[in-house]
Amino acid sequence: MHCGRRLRPAPSTEKMIMQNYQVLEEISIYLIDEEHTSLLAQQLAPLLLAPGEQGGAGGRIHLKGELGAGKTHFVRALLRACGVAGRIKSPSYALLETYKVSNLYFYHLDFYRFSDPREWVDAGFRDLLQKQAVVLIEWPEQAGSLLPPPDLEISLDYAGAGRLARLTAYSNKGKSWLTSMVLPPQEFPPRDSPAAES
Repeated sequence: MHCGRRLRPAPSTEKMIMQNYQVLEEISIYLIDEEHTSLLAQQLAPLLLAPGEQGGAGGRIHLKGELGAGKTHFVRALLRACGVAGRIKSPSYALLETYKVSNLYFYHLDFYRFSDPREWVDAGFRDLLQKQAVVLIEWPEQAGSLLPPPDLEISLDYAGAGRLARLTAYSNKGKSWLTSMVLPPQEFPPRDSPAAES
């Protein structure tokens, strides 16, 4: 995958808090186009399916970014790489789309339309977080501080013609995913990328 990688180890003396969550690991990657966004999702997929030292299969992932930044594209690529067949719909209107591969459930939620942080609780979505499943939430900020920390947060920002992806681990499981991903070390961002010219 043609991307840049910058790995920042967790600080030993100072806690880094973002939305009251402790950051354990963070990787920044420049993605040239949608194909490279899909490749990133394909790297993460097998890690979600495999029971690891930090618990069983599954986990919680939050996706942030402006409209059109590629959140839903990333989720579709991730679900497809995990073995989901058939149509993969955006949950923008239904709020929740559910899939199952073998014995593992996948919950894709979109909180964009929420105007009150308590709406996700009133909708009964809190119960989904208690199960061993893959929970993918777009626009998690709409739930405010009521939403528990994810294993991994993926933020996609416009960067020239591509996207800057920031992957932040807030749990040991999320940290193990990041340290298991194989990304070629390159300049950050690559000199020939549009982001380097901005």
